[in-house]
Amino acid sequence: MTVIIDRTASSRRAPSPPARLCLTPAPGGLDGMWWPRSRALTRELPALTAALGGLWGRITGVTVNPDHWPVIPRWVSVAGRTARVGWSTEEQDPHRMTLFSTGGRRDVLVIPPETGVDATARLMAGDGTEAPGRKEAADEADARSREEAWETDGGAGPPSFRPRPIGSTGRSPAGYRR
Repeated sequence: MTVIIDRTASSRRAPSPPARLCLTPAPGGLDGMWWPRSRALTRELPALTAALGGLWGRITGVTVNPDHWPVIPRWVSVAGRTARVGWSTEEQDPHRMTLFSTGGRRDVLVIPPETGVDATARLMAGDGTEAPGRKEAADEADARSREEAWETDGGAGPPSFRPRPIGSTGRSPAGYRR
């Protein structure tokens, strides 16, 4: 048997597509909007932090609300460095992501990945919508996607496990099952 090794093929993964961003500051303390392609933070955050690093300084940390992210990594790798990922259900708005960089703290509205192109374009363009209206629109898109998941998956209950906050003493927050 003859074995042929193709040394021109790379074992590296294909580069992530560029982050879909609008960095126009908006009322309500928003520094921009981000439309991820999925709810997989390990796949989405490297492209986002790489895109923002050149504009806002090196991203050193990210905080999310776990309501819309099924898996939250402890860190992500960006250009040979790591950025710490944390979460909070009490301090972090479910539709915002807080990014910490060498240039300071920034907040972006996260547009659910299931949101249609037209609705996303309207949100990112502003269309005279203030920050609370944008958050409300993101809430509606999330509600629609949860209802669709319920109908197509046969019903989706709450996750049986939630990650513990960074620095946790080992006890799960009240109301969470392990």
